Amino acid sequence: MKFGGTSVANLDRIRIVARRVKNEVAAGHSVAVVVSAMAGTTDQLVKWVEEASPLHDAREYDTVVSSGEQVTAGLLALTLQNMGVSARSWLGWQVPFRTSNIHGSARIEDIDTRQMISRLEDNIVCVMAGFQGISDDNRITTLGRGGSDTSAVALAAALDADRCDIYTDVEGVYTTDPRIVPAARKLEKITYEEMLEMASLGAKVLQTRSVAMAMNHGVRLQVLSSFTDRPGTLVVDEDEIVEKQVVSGIAYARNEAKITLVGVENTPGIAGKIFGPLADGHVNVDMIIQNISEDGKKTDLTFTVPEADVDKAKQLLETSGHVKYAKLMSDKDVVKISVIGVGMRSHTGVAARMFESLAEKGINIQVISTSEIKISVLIAAEYNELAVRALHTVFGLDSDEDA
Repeated sequence: MKFGGTSVANLDRIRIVARRVKNEVAAGHSVAVVVSAMAGTTDQLVKWVEEASPLHDAREYDTVVSSGEQVTAGLLALTLQNMGVSARSWLGWQVPFRTSNIHGSARIEDIDTRQMISRLEDNIVCVMAGFQGISDDNRITTLGRGGSDTSAVALAAALDADRCDIYTDVEGVYTTDPRIVPAARKLEKITYEEMLEMASLGAKVLQTRSVAMAMNHGVRLQVLSSFTDRPGTLVVDEDEIVEKQVVSGIAYARNEAKITLVGVENTPGIAGKIFGPLADGHVNVDMIIQNISEDGKKTDLTFTVPEADVDKAKQLLETSGHVKYAKLMSDKDVVKISVIGVGMRSHTGVAARMFESLAEKGINIQVISTSEIKISVLIAAEYNELAVRALHTVFGLDSDEDA
């Protein structure tokens, strides 16, 4: 059972969490719990580190920011004990949760669960501080933002758990954002691949890294709310889903920016010269489209980068000196809309329906990219909600009661 920051935001909510854990114990289950820091705590800790030392030692940064989870783990263990449930807290180094020594974004290398398993066999609830581990030189490490989800999935895999329940502030995974489409439906099941696409394309329910780990290790995930008793969404292998929807969800990402290089010399290796400096500068390029002139001598190249990196990307291109172009343009007022579904593997016409639906609403498509189970388009940001609603309806995702 993993509980996020909003689920453990104060002592009242920690008591609610404790009651949920107690119910699972009463049902005869062995339970390990992973907790995040209380909502807002990590932000405050990061702020203090930056105020204390703008050019800070990453090892001390990890020491400070990992402390939020330590507090929550101890408080939950105390609360469970107060309810008559045997429990103890575990920090990353006590398990131990071995990681690389890349402080601030460490990778999990090994988990020794022998001590924890012996406690679980004695019916003791193990409450672990998420987000943290220990490097080979015995320094505290952290796994990066959203690391508690990764901690939970990794622990579930190491313990060979029947399931990993991720408790959050939503009731599961929806066909799209219910704030934009009130008729959005909660999915009973979704495949790892679909969840991976949705997580990477803007859905904030689960961290991409934790989904990838669950898929690699075959950990069955359930996403559910800490605040209701309704069933959540199971994230499972494709084989567990009997009747596959052609389209399972519509995702959108507002944090995209478009860059266009006009009048580039169309010579072999030119794309490498453009994208090489961006890669060296750690700028992630996503969608790419190329238009070659009629005489074949010039090309216009359009691609997308994270909005936060657009100025950096422009500077890298302007100073690299490897590429000659007539004009460089950028646009931050764009949004990426994606249609996702494993059923697209065996059904044709999804792209045509998507493009026709957007055309009917007068929405111009600027860039297109596809994968086996996804079609993404870049459009003007002002049409975001209109596009999501139109596609949600055209692919039959609206709930019956709201359709």
